[in-house]
Amino acid sequence: MNTIATKKLGDLVGAEVTDIDVDRLLTDDPLPAALLDLLEEHSVLLFRELHIDDASQVEFCRRLGELALFPRYRIPEIMEISFEPDNPNKEYFASNDYWHIDGALDAVPAKASVLSARVTAEQGGETEFASTYAAYDALSDEEKEYFGGLRVVHTFEAIQRLTYPDPTPEQSREWASRAVRELPLVWEHESGRRSMVFGATASHIVGMDVDEGADLLRNLERRATAPELVYRHTWTEGDMVIWDNTGLVHRACAFDRSKPRRMHRSTLIGTEAIK
Repeated sequence: MNTIATKKLGDLVGAEVTDIDVDRLLTDDPLPAALLDLLEEHSVLLFRELHIDDASQVEFCRRLGELALFPRYRIPEIMEISFEPDNPNKEYFASNDYWHIDGALDAVPAKASVLSARVTAEQGGETEFASTYAAYDALSDEEKEYFGGLRVVHTFEAIQRLTYPDPTPEQSREWASRAVRELPLVWEHESGRRSMVFGATASHIVGMDVDEGADLLRNLERRATAPELVYRHTWTEGDMVIWDNTGLVHRACAFDRSKPRRMHRSTLIGTEAIK
């Protein structure tokens, strides 16, 4: 395999892959492992104006790992993210505007996500990424010891209430049917690295006054997602981005939802529980 040319996008997060086309993604045998290594190093990989089609995206992603299935969509391996009236999940996509980890409420969160831009917003609609590894590394020694003993309850309701503060009875019942997870605030990965586990799914800290816990989580998120630590990607039609879901939080930026914006996402099934 030839070397992979990259260009850093930020000090902590992001690298653009500058020399790979769709054909190489599908045919270069050593490439998937090399890209996963780069993902571990940079957390976000950008393939600018790649213009990969759906079938090729699925084929490429299968070379990286096992894919999650979304049976309500035309192609089960691709979730179409849009606010079009016929989208079966459009009610929940507004929560993407808040910092989160994909699959934080699953027994095992997603390993990585692959997102391709099919229709971009006229204004806004960027995606922002912040490293939860860097968030841990930036803690003082005292904070690392203290936070390492804290556990946080995560719920679907916590993130949905940010969009729907006065839910209908039907919404409340549906939210209550979702899994509730008690997770450590510090994730000790099998690799030996540590990252922080926070975001809009966080409901409260176990054994702590609710308001005190909320203040702690807000302060942690504010520090970890300060503008100078964030990579904000402005989408161009055809861009493809891969991100390490185990070491990042991300969010979508605001845009006019009455106008078209459509992204195609494939999700690599995770292999490591948060513990």
